[in-house]
Amino acid sequence: MKTLKLLPILLLFILASCDTVQVYSDYDRSVDFAPYKTFAFMKSGIDKVEISDLDKKRILNAIDRQMQAKGFTKSETPDLLVNIFTKSREQVSVNQFNAGWGYGWGYGWNPYMYGGQTTVSSSTEGTLYIDLIDAKKKELVWQGEGTGTLSKNMDEKDVIVNDIVTQILAQYPPTLPKAKK
Repeated sequence: MKTLKLLPILLLFILASCDTVQVYSDYDRSVDFAPYKTFAFMKSGIDKVEISDLDKKRILNAIDRQMQAKGFTKSETPDLLVNIFTKSREQVSVNQFNAGWGYGWGYGWNPYMYGGQTTVSSSTEGTLYIDLIDAKKKELVWQGEGTGTLSKNMDEKDVIVNDIVTQILAQYPPTLPKAKK
């Protein structure tokens, strides 16, 4: 019976440990985003990004799909230039789980319990920045940032990149706060 009581708590920990994408955006409040209808990638900036060409291609294809889904078209004379840059860092997680009977306190976590287990795992956390630059003024008008756990598995990479790009660009165009009356 005690096992059944622990099951919801265990499920909560499993769900809480699932990887999620954290997304943020920032923008110039003085800019009217409505006139922007076309885009192009800023080759000079994208060429400097230090990731594999395959990963660049994944990111650019995902951005292209999302921008077109928002009604933008690619152009040789764009309203917006799209640039990207990335960061990554190694994440190390140490988890301790003690299950068993300890000093008469019953089941559950207890620092004095027997049967403890420690696991160490590592993963790579990556951050993708997407910059939207006014092509005429050459000024940054919007920046989106998404952070998530990366994978070396090719199929997972496609899903992760699409998810991060979709969530970042879901915040564009920015919703301007309503003026107070």
